Amino acid sequence: MATIRQYFETDFDYCLRVKIRYDFDGESCEGSVLYDASAKSAFISFYFSSAARTYEYFQRFLSSLNYGQTGLNLDGGIILPSAKQFPGQLHVENSNPLAIRYQLFGDPFWRDLFSIQTSQRVFLYSETNLSQSDIERLQTEASNMGHDLQFRSNDYASRRSHFEKPQAFISHDSRDKESIARPMALNLQRKLCPVWYDEFSLKLGENLRQSIEKGLKECQKCVLILSPSFFANNGWGKKEFESIFTREILEETQLVLPIWCGVTKKEVYEYSPSLLNVKGVDWNSLGEDEVCRQIYLAVTSPA
Repeated sequence: MATIRQYFETDFDYCLRVKIRYDFDGESCEGSVLYDASAKSAFISFYFSSAARTYEYFQRFLSSLNYGQTGLNLDGGIILPSAKQFPGQLHVENSNPLAIRYQLFGDPFWRDLFSIQTSQRVFLYSETNLSQSDIERLQTEASNMGHDLQFRSNDYASRRSHFEKPQAFISHDSRDKESIARPMALNLQRKLCPVWYDEFSLKLGENLRQSIEKGLKECQKCVLILSPSFFANNGWGKKEFESIFTREILEETQLVLPIWCGVTKKEVYEYSPSLLNVKGVDWNSLGEDEVCRQIYLAVTSPA
């Protein structure tokens, strides 16, 4: 499970992050100023490591922040936005002071990133778990001070990690990636149904076998894209099927969700007679949206 600190460091990867320190109550608080070029907005976030802070502490902290007046110290430099997430180009001039210009795709003009005004949006990432009523009170107090507050603690990290854990493993042949597997994975992600799909889940340098086996063990369901290419694949596709079939025996539960893509009952039977006893859906006749809707219901409905 990801920690609240990891979320503090990785949230908003579409923004340019300026790492800062803010002196408050005898300590130096770690924070960031985040510049969102698309929204032409900047905001701040802070991380608090101690789990013993109180509602009153955060109230006093917020009351000490005055936009345009509070002294923020640079700490550790600048982290550029993710190239995958940033919808444009950046030009960094290592001058004094540092200058960064950006150009959004389709926009003919280059603009000064640091000319973006800081909004009143504040994110607090804390190891302290305040009660829901305290968070509501703190947000009300913050609003009265002129802040738009989001408070994120270990409770937030726990709930978010639960929804980020892949719920379905998509087993497919690489020849079906463009036409079926990728559209299916994206559709399910949009439905807030995270999936284990190689392009999403495999990281550079990661052990392929260990990652696949981990996904097969942890996911609630395994989506099998049954196609002529899948049946002809005696490599990973066959190993994934055998692994999930073994897990079904161990757990005595139904894990496989067959998606038929241009195959006949006879071909399915020749590959695995047991698959004919499992209700599948036909990709070609029902289409992407309906198939993904049924997958979503099968994965998220209580057993």
